[in-house]
Amino acid sequence: MVLLGTFINVLLIVVGSIIGRFFKNISDNMKSTVLMGIGLAVTLLGIQMGFKTSNFIIVIISLVIGAVIGEWIDLDKKLFHLGKWKENKIGNKSSEKGIAEGFVNATLIFIIGSMGILGALDSGIRNDHSVLITKGIIDGFTAIVLSSTLGIGVLISAIPVLFYEGIITLFAKFISEYIPEAALNLFIQEMTATGGVMIMAIGLNIAGLTKVRVANLLPGIVIVGLVVTVMFLFQ
Repeated sequence: MVLLGTFINVLLIVVGSIIGRFFKNISDNMKSTVLMGIGLAVTLLGIQMGFKTSNFIIVIISLVIGAVIGEWIDLDKKLFHLGKWKENKIGNKSSEKGIAEGFVNATLIFIIGSMGILGALDSGIRNDHSVLITKGIIDGFTAIVLSSTLGIGVLISAIPVLFYEGIITLFAKFISEYIPEAALNLFIQEMTATGGVMIMAIGLNIAGLTKVRVANLLPGIVIVGLVVTVMFLFQ
């Protein structure tokens, strides 16, 4: 089944989120310290991803133009309101962090990165689900930690992951046939680096050190693809 890897990835996020809820009754001091630790670890991951770039100008251009577009349409606000809508539907009355915050942070962490794209391409082209299953294991453990501190909104993040990886998997053959391998490799490399900056910002936000509207940077991923396309057309 072509979508097996995607389904396993989503299932592991759901299972991890549910397990994490059993650890929700911890002291505020412990939650604060754990969140700081998570934030710093995610920041380190983002820094590592950022060093993948081979052309830093692509990263800068993509982030700047992406930020302008993101602020113009205010993606961060729309994504947060989607989380709040889910929160109102579920009826979150507890004193824990709202569903919206967990949903937004977890969605960005699970979606931004190269493993989702590479794994989905492997699933669609070669019916090889090993990369997505590996990503699912990592996401599952991450979901346990995030859900224990950020709430049940982490579980809802499985929905955009399903659509994101599922669409790439279904269109994988088309992507492989019409996009040159060198261009695709460069896109994945620079997308990883650009996404790394966003992951770093998410980590700093979780740690409470910054208030970056990370979702408003997301159009930068699309800009990476456009910049890479222009480079290959005019080289």
